[in-house]
Amino acid sequence: MELSRKLEILADAAKYDASCASSGTEMRDSSDGKGLGSTAPGMGICHSYAPDGRCISLLKILLTNACNYDCLYCVNRASSNVPRARFTVDEVVKLTIDFYRRNYIEGLFLSSGIIRSPDYTMEQVVGVARKLREEHHFRGYIHLKTIPEADEALLNEAGKYADRLSINIEMPLEASLTKLAPEKDQRAIRRTMGRLRLRLDEAEDAKAKATRAKPPRFAPAGQSTQMIVGADAADDQTILSTSANLYGAYKLKRVYYSAFSPIPDASRALPLQAPPLIREHRLYQADWLMRFYGFDAEEIVDRNEGMLPLDIDPKLAWALRHRDRFPLDVNTASREELLRVPGFGTRTVERILSTRRASAIRLADLARLHVSRNKALPFIVLRDHRPSVTALDSAGLRARLQRKPQQLGFGF
Repeated sequence: MELSRKLEILADAAKYDASCASSGTEMRDSSDGKGLGSTAPGMGICHSYAPDGRCISLLKILLTNACNYDCLYCVNRASSNVPRARFTVDEVVKLTIDFYRRNYIEGLFLSSGIIRSPDYTMEQVVGVARKLREEHHFRGYIHLKTIPEADEALLNEAGKYADRLSINIEMPLEASLTKLAPEKDQRAIRRTMGRLRLRLDEAEDAKAKATRAKPPRFAPAGQSTQMIVGADAADDQTILSTSANLYGAYKLKRVYYSAFSPIPDASRALPLQAPPLIREHRLYQADWLMRFYGFDAEEIVDRNEGMLPLDIDPKLAWALRHRDRFPLDVNTASREELLRVPGFGTRTVERILSTRRASAIRLADLARLHVSRNKALPFIVLRDHRPSVTALDSAGLRARLQRKPQQLGFGF
């Protein structure tokens, strides 16, 4: 099979893995004339955005879409009738270097189906990273998917070469994984996550204690995982509780949510339709609230419903359920309280805290602070603004704050 045809098949097969962010790693470049590539911003194939807005383009492919496992939700499962292809280690290395030299990419995201055994597959994946780093002195970003139950020595070697490692937990419930992916063991996945966390902690300790000699690197961008949304009956409360547990137990950098996509010749155990994409978006917003806004998983979702509302964002939904905590005086409220105001982002709150040290915040200041006025005003008190109690308690407040549908134009 020609290399171009392999790339067509294996790049398409990799599109279902959403966990390809490139943030959090160390900065490297080849401006000293040594090595090749960098982790600086770039534009190209798979656009991955860092928290500071930088865009890093990644070559996102599978080593092979052949797989011993028969996960019902996966288009690359053993029983799936799809074209199969496999790269050699040298072919992936050549593609990565060639694409970099053409300024198409700044890094590599490499995953693989399970072939022969977990150890054999992991050795092939690690072999790509090893060759890029040691033979071609590639300094760009590398994200490797780790294989559960692979030998610990291989995981240690993967962390030596990769910027980020990830292992997909797939399902929020162990029973769902057992039903839909019988060859996979969620306990084995969590054991691997635990081993990675121990190595990451050791690397952090060594870096903190280092004096002159540079300590050995180990996946400086940490580890991440992905959950499929909508393939089983798990509600949003269950998904967010699982994510909170993963963040706490394994210090994950990110949990990614991938809406289930119906596949050809699907099992009857799977739903016939994909969940609405807005559900995936709301889960990401709720995840953000847990990571940066001080919310607990249990308080984000209405316990009586178990699902996030699709028509409004999770923070606004929480505020409407807790109207007794508002209106909040922006000039005296604590940082933690301000973070719970609809329309206030983390940067907005920092600007507010900085501004009010010098002067009281007024209505005219909101535009300069980049505040969504329509969303925030019913919940806040300013020097020259106080919402009426009837407006805050109004049954129509939710409808008034919903984003209105817009007809998009074609630009001509």
